[in-house]
Amino acid sequence: MRKINKLLVANRGEIALRVMRTAREMGIKTVAVYSEADRNALHVRYADEAVCIGPAASSESYLRGDKIIDVCKKLGVDAIHPGYGFLSENAKFSQMVKDAGLIFVGPSAESIEIMGDKLSAKRAAAKYNIPMVPGTPDAVTDRAEAKVIAGQIGYPVLIKASAGGGGKGMRIVENEAEFDEQMERAVSEAISAFGDGAVFVEKYVASPRHIEIQVLGDQHGNTIYLFERECSVQRRHQKVVEEAPSSCLTPEIREAMGKCAVDVARSCGYYGAGTVEFIVDDKLNFYFLEMNTRLQVEHPVTEMITGVDLVRQMIYIAEGQELQLKQENLEINGHAMEIRVYAEDPTNNFLPDVGNLKTYVRPQGNGVRVDDGFEQGMDIPIYYDPMIAKLITHAATRQESIDKMVRAIDEYEITGVQTTLAFCRFVMLHEAFTSGNFDTHFVKYYFTPEILKKEADQEEIEVAAALVAYLMNQTKQPTSATTMAPVATKSKWKTNRVK
Repeated sequence: MRKINKLLVANRGEIALRVMRTAREMGIKTVAVYSEADRNALHVRYADEAVCIGPAASSESYLRGDKIIDVCKKLGVDAIHPGYGFLSENAKFSQMVKDAGLIFVGPSAESIEIMGDKLSAKRAAAKYNIPMVPGTPDAVTDRAEAKVIAGQIGYPVLIKASAGGGGKGMRIVENEAEFDEQMERAVSEAISAFGDGAVFVEKYVASPRHIEIQVLGDQHGNTIYLFERECSVQRRHQKVVEEAPSSCLTPEIREAMGKCAVDVARSCGYYGAGTVEFIVDDKLNFYFLEMNTRLQVEHPVTEMITGVDLVRQMIYIAEGQELQLKQENLEINGHAMEIRVYAEDPTNNFLPDVGNLKTYVRPQGNGVRVDDGFEQGMDIPIYYDPMIAKLITHAATRQESIDKMVRAIDEYEITGVQTTLAFCRFVMLHEAFTSGNFDTHFVKYYFTPEILKKEADQEEIEVAAALVAYLMNQTKQPTSATTMAPVATKSKWKTNRVK
């Protein structure tokens, strides 16, 4: 066992801060690395030491594993936590860290490599008879061959980049007539995004729900699951709203999925924190999708319902300690919601809207958690993911957690950029979501930009009417030191979105 005394966090923003806070609680010194664009970032100021490693472009800074390791050697760092994104699922970087005599707070390079390719991941999981969506066992690049396979599987089918993620290189094909065009697009996107045109073809599951299982494994063969997260509300195949537990799983299905997730982890000798993703159909049949070999963006909802600090556990595991958590002692406590607050415009196809945070006031109160990396007056850089924060609520029941989330959204004050707050509020109040009867097509079925535009227009009318009434009332009575301005009784989230 090797004790970690100094930890470098090879990331930025809210996840860098989140890791550093746990490290500080554990008495571990922290080192931040940053690009020139992040010179004044909160994670830079929070760390015990900070080093600039390059220009704003991530390819010249946060993705430069060689520079990061050089910093470790110069500052006497023991270990590196990669956060998520950037180098977190890079097998080559994991091996570089190990070869440099450092501890990688994450899985082995071998595990990352196996699970980093969807096809090799499926081959590994198949050894444990994990349920799979019908599809190709190997990568396909020949269009004619793929077309024949698609006909055998039966339309609709899904063409998916083997090395993909985030919806890139993914195409739904409804019938044979459109196969060639969609195959060409999928391969082109895969080459552009990942440098690999290999794809696989699988049966497209109608009305799918995206449910993932959090796992923890140590280096002594012990592996547990910490229940599920529902991640079905997405835009452009990327998550916006997450919750734990899912509203659709029975205890029996939850246990079956959990055991399958543990088997997937064991299939590649996994240790650290990881997430096994499943797709669930309308009859609650579940199928293995992939494994994310890192800490997930949405990990806070799992922490809220289990009381387990996942980063702390990752550090213990990286040091070589055995898991002290036992499966039989874990239980679900209440319900947690998480929304991702992006600097995006929901009325304009969720396009990024970066700029200056003229106003930035976080919501507070019982059961409210905000993980962010910004403060008022800061600029949101154009070079990175436009997520401002993660807003998490926790309560005894699902409905109470939703109610708390709506309240927190109403109290979140952000001006200067458009955000996804209005959209997330719309989700929280929609009958399909509150009833639990929704799937990954939520945005497609229920949301249009006009909905928010109409609500914003109505809010402006009401605000103007209230102002006129107030001014008229002021002309009818003498002013005095005790005259009070009208108190806002409605949410400010619509007016907050105005630049």
